[in-house]
Amino acid sequence: MIDTGFLRCGQHRKFAVLVTGILLASLSMLAAAAGTGPAFVGRQVCAECHADQNRLWQGSHHDLAMQVASEQTVLGDFDNATFTNFGVTSRFFRHGDSYRVQTDGPDGKLHDYEVKYTFGVTPLQQYLIEFPGGRLQALSVAWDSRPEAEGGQRWFHLYPDEKIAHDDELHWTAISQNWNSRCAECHSTHLQKNYDPQSRTFNTRWSEIDVSCEACHGPGSEHIAWARRKPAQQAGDKNRGLTLLLDEREGVSWRIAPGSDHAQRSKARDTDHEIEMCARCHSRRSPISKNYIHGEPLLDHYLPSLLEEGMYFADGQIQDEVYVYGSFIQSRMYHAGVTCSDCHEPHSLKLRKPGNGVCLQCHLAAKYDRIGHHHHKSDTAGARCAECHMPTRTYMGVDVRRDHSLRIPRPDLSDRLGTPNACLHCHKNQDTVWAVQQTERWYGHQPVGFQRFAGALAAARNGEPSAGTALQHLVQDTATPDIARATAIAALGEYLTPEALAVFQMALTDRNALVRASAAGARRPGIRATGHRRSTIVSPAQ
Repeated sequence: MIDTGFLRCGQHRKFAVLVTGILLASLSMLAAAAGTGPAFVGRQVCAECHADQNRLWQGSHHDLAMQVASEQTVLGDFDNATFTNFGVTSRFFRHGDSYRVQTDGPDGKLHDYEVKYTFGVTPLQQYLIEFPGGRLQALSVAWDSRPEAEGGQRWFHLYPDEKIAHDDELHWTAISQNWNSRCAECHSTHLQKNYDPQSRTFNTRWSEIDVSCEACHGPGSEHIAWARRKPAQQAGDKNRGLTLLLDEREGVSWRIAPGSDHAQRSKARDTDHEIEMCARCHSRRSPISKNYIHGEPLLDHYLPSLLEEGMYFADGQIQDEVYVYGSFIQSRMYHAGVTCSDCHEPHSLKLRKPGNGVCLQCHLAAKYDRIGHHHHKSDTAGARCAECHMPTRTYMGVDVRRDHSLRIPRPDLSDRLGTPNACLHCHKNQDTVWAVQQTERWYGHQPVGFQRFAGALAAARNGEPSAGTALQHLVQDTATPDIARATAIAALGEYLTPEALAVFQMALTDRNALVRASAAGARRPGIRATGHRRSTIVSPAQ
């Protein structure tokens, strides 16, 4: 692990930058000689030229994704506070400068443990405990960091309705709550798990403890070298010394043409570099390679979850903790060329505009930000775009997250398929029939959304004989979101006919990698529930 902590000391800053510059030059030459590629240099070096981006990043969820436990970083009450869950009383206290917890260990008995690191910041903060073999384990008792008025400032258990005994797979000392293998990659920069299967130990290392510049932009030593060249020499390197150039929005504008009610991109987005970079952590996925390499396609290193039962509802709405990617690539916005940073400032992670403003960057306010469109009084929840088009679900007890499929509410699907709808999210005293009648009265018909695959996926989940034909049509409908087509291929394995085999063969050469992966048998056929128990620990900063 490269320790750059001394760089934070202001009086040594200039000297540190000079020393670091010399070190980086040496590292670059050594890396080039060894054929190992560019080296990671650390945020302080990046900040010398990118001060504005560094300023925005400070205090962000990425900045605070993981920290050494200290007076400045620990939010929880360690003033001899206690919390009892299913007969186990955990006590949180101080011992000198250290933060400690007395709780049940892997043998079911109470032990004192030292908190090594904080994990996350809001709306909850978890704490990591160091165990032999290089393992770090995340406590299942977490601190609710929301304001007291919102129900926060308290200890709570991530599984409040289950008794998680010491021999349970979800106990905080078990593999499912292991930091090294489950969540470290998304909370630190250039993480190397370094697991030794012989000794069954970890020697996990990182270049920076939090999610810093190079977590997204890749190793920076060659970029530093590029920046030091003369302009004429720089011109020959279009990637500016970076293995991944996140420039999909460079020189791009969104404009609402006269007579239109929504904006169009000035030039088509022809890559998914930025979206796939975010998807590394903001997706439910399985790693399929040892170490991620910046600039390589997402599916060379991970297999994102499809719209599987238990993960998503049949219409693609979020159900389990699937994060953002699988939802967003269902959306009309994604297919129109929108990227993550069109809505979110990528360094602070904040929305680019408050409230409806972020949507009104592209959607004509005169049409959409009015009662005639949303049919609710102004300045109420129903008048907010996100309440209807990005309904929420709560994970990890207190973490409210929005569905990023940006869909039109479909009460009619709720009536037929039992899927949720945004109307009843607010109007809890009403039912689906009421919601269907309301939309019928407002629009004269039931809304039609971009996501038209719910019927076929629901039929497959229910094992209906007609599902095979519906799935074949869905796979061949290239106008529908590719993640739904990939899901249909996975389900089609249970409806094999000569016609289905022909669809499989066509899908093997599909333009979309996720569809090809499903067709190649990269996944176990079927999209029905597997009865797995969810781990709530994996919670990348959002």
